[in-house]
Formats: sequence, structure tokens, C-alpha cells
Amino acid sequence: MKKLFMTLYAFAMLATGIPASANDLQLGPGDVLKISVYGNPDLAVETRVNDAGVISYPLVGDVEVGGLTPNAAERKIAGLLESGGFIRQPHVNLIVTQMQSQQLSVLGQVNKPGRIPVDGKRSLTDILAMAGGLNPDADDRVTLVRTKDGQTVRERFNLADIMRGDGAVNPELRPGDVVYVDRAPRFYIYGEVQRPGSYRLEEGMDVLQALSVGGGLSPRGTERGISVKRRDEQGVMQIMEVKQDDRVQVNDVIYVKESFF
Repeated sequence: MKKLFMTLYAFAMLATGIPASANDLQLGPGDVLKISVYGNPDLAVETRVNDAGVISYPLVGDVEVGGLTPNAAERKIAGLLESGGFIRQPHVNLIVTQMQSQQLSVLGQVNKPGRIPVDGKRSLTDILAMAGGLNPDADDRVTLVRTKDGQTVRERFNLADIMRGDGAVNPELRPGDVVYVDRAPRFYIYGEVQRPGSYRLEEGMDVLQALSVGGGLSPRGTERGISVKRRDEQGVMQIMEVKQDDRVQVNDVIYVKESFF
């Protein structure tokens, strides 16, 4: 997990330094556009696309740009200026200064949760890097919530598998998606150990490894008589004796007894 965290941190440093082109995205409500026409400074404006996907532009009035790419919007404005007899062969330049319509949300255990512009093709790991990477409490498994054919769909992805490059899918994200990074599963250890407390449960961890994470036994601790409090399927707390090679489960409470000898 530490290696995965550092890898995503490195990706975050790269993602903040490489601007991506938005020319292949569609314009939508809330986007702020800076438009100019070569040789015509009076036609330089900054405007926001309204809820209907329309902007107001000098000489030509209302222009519907919602659903168009920036390049297509440039051609449309140029065509209106020319067909209206205002400018011959106008050279229109359109820059998206704020891409409000093309955003997704990243929530949970990341360093900078919030809404992120999708300025081009972005994979799941790209977006997590742009959110500052995972924090130390993050789980390896990430939930992606999106709408398909009018239905809300939830998909789970294992970041460790993606980063190992073993064929796991690194999905391409799109506007409106919600990425949620859950808190990693935990276990608890108390009694005669050096560092009692709550710790991250790693995959396949056994009792001996859990004891190591807790700093090992205290001088008064004994490896005999280690017990675990664990809820059964009905939610009833059970207390059971365990061996060092038994697997630790989510939310287990491990208790190390004091030696009387």
C-alpha cells in the first residue's frame, strides 16, 4: 500500500504540471469562454454559457454552443459573422477559461476531495493523482458511480492490481462520474502489546503479523491465550481463542493476555 500511495503521489506531481487540451470536449452550461476575432479588438469578449447552452456574442446575438467542441464553436461564430455580412473570412479564436460543465467528483480518502474538470481523456489513476493522491487511510479498492442508459451503475476497481499492470482495467472517466475511495478495513489490538490501537488490515494478514504491527508483545504478554472478539453473521459478538497463523478479519478485536508465569 505504501508503494501504491507513493506512486499516485508521483502521478499527482506530474498531473499538476501538464495541462491537457479541452478541444475534444463538448461545451456546456457554466463554461466560461474567452472569444476574440483577429484584427477586431472590439469583438474580444469573455462570456459564460447559460443553462440553455447559449452565449450572447456581439453583432450576431445569441449563439447556441452547447454540445459543440471549442473548434466547432469557433467555426459556427465565424460563419455567423461572415453570413451576416459583418466580417469577411473572420479568424475566430475561442479559449475555455473555466470548464464547469465537464467535471466529475472525487470523494473519500484522497488528499484533495472535490470536483475536478475532465479536460481530455483521463483514466481513474489520472483523476486520483489530480485529487492529490490517496491519503494513508485509503483502501486499495475504489468505487466508480456513473449513469448508463438512465441507470445508476456502481463498479469496483482494485488500484493495486492496476498499478501492478497485471491486466486489470484502468477505466477512462467521463463528466458526471463519481469516484469514491473508502477507508481501508481496520482491526484493533489491545492488552499486553507495545502499541495497542487501530491498524490497517492488509490482505491475508494473520494474527502473528497483526501482533508485529502492534509492536509485538509487552514484557508481560504471552503468545498463549490470544483471543479475538468478532461479530458473527447475526451481528452478535463472539469471543474465540486463535492461533498465530489464523487469518485476521475486518473489525477483529485482538486481545493479548498477561502472562502469570
